[in-house]
Amino acid sequence: MQLISNIRLVDGPVLWVAWIAGVLAMIFLFRKPGGMRFVRWLVFCLVAVAFSIGLVVGTHWLLVYVISFFPDEVPVAVLVWIVPPVLALLLWLTAFRHATWRARLLKLLPVVLVAALSAVQVNAYFGPNRTVADLTGVAVSEIMALESGMTHQPGKDPVPLTGWKPAGDIPADGGLRTAQIPGTESGLATRNAYIYFPPAYFAANRPALPVLVLMAGQPGGPADWLTGGSLRPRMDSFAAQHGGAAPVVVVVDSTGSQQGNNLCMDSSIARADTYLARDVPAWISSTLDVDLDHARWAVGGFSYGATCALQMVTRHPEVYADMIAFSSEREPALAKERQKTVDAAFGGDTAAFDALVPLTVMSTRTFPGQAAYFAAGAEDPQFVASLNELVAAAQSAGFSVRSDVVAGVGHSWDELNVGMPNALAMLSQQWGWTQ
Repeated sequence: MQLISNIRLVDGPVLWVAWIAGVLAMIFLFRKPGGMRFVRWLVFCLVAVAFSIGLVVGTHWLLVYVISFFPDEVPVAVLVWIVPPVLALLLWLTAFRHATWRARLLKLLPVVLVAALSAVQVNAYFGPNRTVADLTGVAVSEIMALESGMTHQPGKDPVPLTGWKPAGDIPADGGLRTAQIPGTESGLATRNAYIYFPPAYFAANRPALPVLVLMAGQPGGPADWLTGGSLRPRMDSFAAQHGGAAPVVVVVDSTGSQQGNNLCMDSSIARADTYLARDVPAWISSTLDVDLDHARWAVGGFSYGATCALQMVTRHPEVYADMIAFSSEREPALAKERQKTVDAAFGGDTAAFDALVPLTVMSTRTFPGQAAYFAAGAEDPQFVASLNELVAAAQSAGFSVRSDVVAGVGHSWDELNVGMPNALAMLSQQWGWTQ
């Protein structure tokens, strides 16, 4: 069973098999029926391709600009990979229009194989599920609930991190736990958070470690940071370079559901700002052994979570001193049309919305001594443009800024391959670490 769970989905044999099977299946679907003239068959194929492209583009336009199901356009590379299964289904329907339903079902396999290839490619683009265990949820279902031995014990405070050395042996790798962070003040109902504890946290003389709060994209959830974000191996690598010390990472649920979008604001939708700026910090401070000096607290995220992180550091610099943002939007949004967001969340009060937007806040406040890291995939022009605008605004507002446009990557967790080490390097410099 473990062998199956560890099968990789983004590279290796699965990807090769999907390519071979999908291409052969499409060739089979495109075969010329006996008795059909070549010119007529060629015209039919061209019309089928054009119709499939038009259907995907039209549906995308409807979802983004009319229904407002997505606040941003879907990457072109993803749209391209949605076309093949639509085309395959169309070819199947037309090729077997006079056949019995039993015959149609038997000949549905090529359509399934083409769809499987597209699914593998879309997953590889975004990178949320790297293995079968990620896809099935096994990877996160086995994570233990936070036990009392990992929580703060009254009268037993952690020792200062400066000059710290472990008393006795510590594990080579960190550990993961899961816990529910209640919306005590906000009333926000959320899914479980995941907490990464570095090896130093398991020492007998547990040090007061910095805090990094992370948020995932939308659609998505906290588990995405463990699967697509490969959080544990990335943090273990950092800890190995710093004598076992690393920030305690708390991956929180900022939306409440897979499709939820509360704009990371206090609005008529939800009190998300209160949850992240008050409930989450209060729970961390009272439950975990961490550094209570918020100068060593940072916030970060991917996509929607990155946008939220930027909101937190600009609206609540006293809580989160520094920020790391991977593929941040230029501002929070429910729809491509800005007014729809204002109407839904603030009853049409544009001024109330604008007052909370990071670009507005950074034009009126300064953030000396604070650091901000931005990254985006070079193949994601929409978010590269947002990165450039946000970097300029952050620099003008006094942030110490570092940014990366990661080559060969789109709107994908793969940008963390370059981005996460650089982001952590910036944070460790802010914290004055010399290990």
